[in-house]
This record gives sequence, structure tokens and C-alpha cells, in this order.
Amino acid sequence: MSIISAIEQCIEEKKDLFTSVSDQIWDFAETRFEEYQSAELLCKVLEEEGFNVDRGVGGIATAFIASFGSGKPVIGILGEFDALSGLSQKKESNLKEALVPKGNGHGCGHNLYGASVLAAVISVKEYMLENGLEGTIRYYGCPGEEGGSGKTFMVREGLFDDVDCSLTWHPGNYTGMFASTTLANYQVYFKFTGTASHAANSPHLGRSALDAVELMNVGVNYLREHIIPEARIHYSIVNAGGLSPNVVQAEAEVLYLIRAPEISEVNAIFDRVFKIASGAALMTDTEVEVKFDKACSNYIPNNILGKVMQDSMEQFSLPQYEEGELTFAAQMMEKITEDDLRSTVAEAKRLYKVNISKNIREELFYQEVLPYHESNEIMFGSTDVGDVSWVTPTAQFWGPCFVFGTPFHSWQLVSQGATSIAHKGMLYAGKVLAKTAIELLWNPSLVDQAKQELVEKIDGTPYVSPVPAEVRPTPLKQG
Repeated sequence: MSIISAIEQCIEEKKDLFTSVSDQIWDFAETRFEEYQSAELLCKVLEEEGFNVDRGVGGIATAFIASFGSGKPVIGILGEFDALSGLSQKKESNLKEALVPKGNGHGCGHNLYGASVLAAVISVKEYMLENGLEGTIRYYGCPGEEGGSGKTFMVREGLFDDVDCSLTWHPGNYTGMFASTTLANYQVYFKFTGTASHAANSPHLGRSALDAVELMNVGVNYLREHIIPEARIHYSIVNAGGLSPNVVQAEAEVLYLIRAPEISEVNAIFDRVFKIASGAALMTDTEVEVKFDKACSNYIPNNILGKVMQDSMEQFSLPQYEEGELTFAAQMMEKITEDDLRSTVAEAKRLYKVNISKNIREELFYQEVLPYHESNEIMFGSTDVGDVSWVTPTAQFWGPCFVFGTPFHSWQLVSQGATSIAHKGMLYAGKVLAKTAIELLWNPSLVDQAKQELVEKIDGTPYVSPVPAEVRPTPLKQG
């Protein structure tokens, strides 16, 4: 039996299991480093399928490594399963309506991500057994990608030191290699402490921490003109000091996310942001405490692995949709703005150098695999896969799970994430990952070539974890 046929047979026979796991994770909707039910579900299925599972790796309760086989090459496939706060949404609905008021939701499709890797490693295991294929396949259960950089902590703890290469993907609204670099980042809390007082009777005795936060934000807004154009600075006031305007707020806190192409550039911008925070504290006679939350490095795409993965994408048929699925997709397309569509088309053109001339609003899906392009462009987001890519050759792709133009981190994406449309893209992704891994197991020389490519790209620059040794992964902080 061919590799393609073996993978198709295994994943199709077990597709109800993979779909059920995906939908349960969608229901759990657990945020960073609190994915207890999601991680345990995956671990139990992996154990039932004959994998050795090591829970709580790297000192992270919801991180795990499931292994099958022995010897080289060691191939890691990365899975995620965390949700986003505040994005609760009823599934398969074209109306914005929360399932749980102020609840969480899978606005980035990580329920599909985690289940597809389950499909991949199980089908690889079955193929290894049937064909006497040597090597080791691992499922890396990676929590806290959304705002937590779980993989960065896992890399820092040495969990990828013996991995020969890593593979992964991400749910998206078209199909193509993730062959661009990304932005490195720091995420840092600035907590100001002042003195409470009656805002009318004795305002002169108060020292407003909220004033300090606002002055800091104004200062950083002025800074934006004086940083490199590729950099980004975002912030969220996570504690405004309370709900009473007649109190001078004694505490207030703001969370900053600073991005730039290189971690050294992030650090330089952070130094300036820190000075602005210190200045805001000085102006308001308050104190400022800085707490480093997380960080991640830029992603280094590997072309050797990427071309193997591209070939795998092109050998499987893309999902085909039935009438009911197309009807729902058309309803969802009505909720996607022209700006969202134009932005998605522009991104595909920029990263893949293709001209998408179809009427996508009528087509609903982009049903072609985008051509492989060794891009020097930056994908203006961040991923903790970046840190993995610094220590072992890594490849990833976008898989077709949503109506074209669906914005990430949106209710529209959450609504689609537990539908048959998304399931079909998830199963396709599992097949692509499995085929890529098996090709590398059969041809370990490709892994050696990928390692050499990484050495050349790093060009002697050592990997240094962007997260200080004393910083521990923490659950989402509620304001």
C-alpha cells in the first residue's frame, strides 16, 4: 500500500475520534496554561493508541510529550489546544451570540490544531508498525501559545534538544506553506502604585496610578514615530484602579506587547518603553513595578523541509463541500467585510507572489494550494514556533478550515471552528503532516540537509532564550 493510501485509510477510519476530540476541545475553550481538560483528553487518547506519554513536562502542568518508536530521526509534531478569552460564540451561527457570557472561545482554531496532530502521529505510528520503519515520532503538546509563548518556555527547558526536526501547521482560510519569518516579541506588565484619596475633598493628597498609566500610554504613542516601521507596540489596561471616579486610584496596571523583526530590536524598544514608564512614575510621584510576562523569537522557515511539506500538500485532495456546507459558508461570507477580504488577498499576494483573480466572495473558498515561495517578507504576527525553529529545523503550513477572508481572533472564526467545514480542513492537515513525517523517516538525509540549512541561516548566532530564567509560565491574568 502506498504512503498516501495508508494515511488516507487510517485517518478516514478514525475520523470520528479526531472530530470528537476537536469538538470537545472547542467546548472546553481553556485559556493559556489552564488547558487541563484539553491536555488530559489528548494524553488519554495517545496512551490508548500505544504512545508513551510524559505529562507536565518543562514544569508546565498542561504540557506533554507523547512518543512512539526509537532511535533516529526524532521527528516532533507540534500541537496546540488553547483558546482566547472573551470570544465565546455559538457554533455554526451566522449571528454574533455568545455561548457563555464573557466566556472563552477558540478564535484561532487551536481545537483543530491539536486534533489534527493527533491524527498525524497515530497514522505515522500505524505506518511505522506495518512497514518496520525505524525512528521516533513525538506529539509535543504545547500549551499557552495565545499570549503565553508556551513553546518558548519548553525550548528554554531543553525539551527540543534531541529533536532532529519539527513539523506543524495552523488552521487558516487558504492552503500554503508558512515560509516567511515573523516578528519577535516581549510581553511585559507595568504596575503603578500611588496613594488613594478622596477625589473631591483631598485630591492634592492623592497620587494617581491611573494618571501614570495614561501618561505612559501617551509617551509610547509619541515613541511610535521613532521606531523602525516593521515594529509594533500594543497595550491593554488590565487594571484601571476601580470603578469609583471619586477615588484617586492607588493602583493601575498596563500590559505591553512589543514586536520587531529581531529580538535585539525588541529589546532596544523595550528599553525606551521602560524609560517612558519611569518618567510617568516620576511625573505622578508613583512607583512602577515591571513584570516580564513572556517572549518569543522570530520564526526561521526551513526550505528543505518546506518543499517536502509542499509536495505532501499537493498530493492530497483539498476538501470538497456539500450543499449544506456551502449554504452556511455563504451566510458566513455575508459577515466578512470587504476590508477583511482585501486584506487576506493582499497578504497572499505579498507572501506568495500570486495574483488571486477569482471572485472570492462568490467562490467562498480558495481551493488551490498556493505555490511555494522562498519569501523574504515578514508575516506581521508572532508565534512561539519561532523559538523551536532556532534549535531544530522546522516547517509549517496553513490549512483550509474557514471561509476565505475570515479574520482570526473573531466570533466568525469561533462559529466555524466546530463545523464539518473545519473538520475537513483538520483531517487534510493531519494527512499532510503524516505524509511529510513519513517521507523524512524514509529519507533521513533530508533531515541532515535541513539541519545544515539551519546552521547556515543562523550563521553562528547562538540561540538565547528571550525569556529570563526566573520567569515562569502563568495563566491569563484577569483585570
